[in-house]
Amino acid sequence: MKSIEFLREGLKNLKTVGTVTRSSRQLCQGLIKHVNFQNALVIIELGAGDGVITKHILDNMRPDAKLLAFEVNPKFCESLRMINDPRLIVAEDSAERLPEYMARIGAKEADYVISALPFVALPKELGYKIVQSSYNMLRKSGLYIQVHYSLLAKKLYHSVFGNVSINFVPLNVPPAFVLVSEKH
Repeated sequence: MKSIEFLREGLKNLKTVGTVTRSSRQLCQGLIKHVNFQNALVIIELGAGDGVITKHILDNMRPDAKLLAFEVNPKFCESLRMINDPRLIVAEDSAERLPEYMARIGAKEADYVISALPFVALPKELGYKIVQSSYNMLRKSGLYIQVHYSLLAKKLYHSVFGNVSINFVPLNVPPAFVLVSEKH
């Protein structure tokens, strides 16, 4: 998908897309640097967009790993399906249905959840439900990795996980924060 198409989708669907620009290479690397790809068999991506982060994940994944990518925007799902990687499972659905999709792919737990969902634009109860569901699906010591453009939602992750570390990525438009929480 071209940048101008992404801009159009972002403007048209700002509440579900959350941004009008793609994640920069630096932001993608800032998200995946927390992942131990040698040991990861199941990775979940929430708010996969048109696949810019997805491709960075797939480029580093093991051949036998699975990436379950959630996206509600039909045009973005088209772009995701064009990636054509057998390890990628595109869920054109809301992330609140995560447990159902995990059961469908035969996975009991995930090693990592990488999210670009715009929680500040979602109803508070829905955001809590998705983060709690992600926590429940993670293995012990699994990481939940979230991108944000402000720290307004930090307390959400702290309330569910009891911990959150913050990394700042200035080389992105807009500059972004990567919040990381570990399941204890």
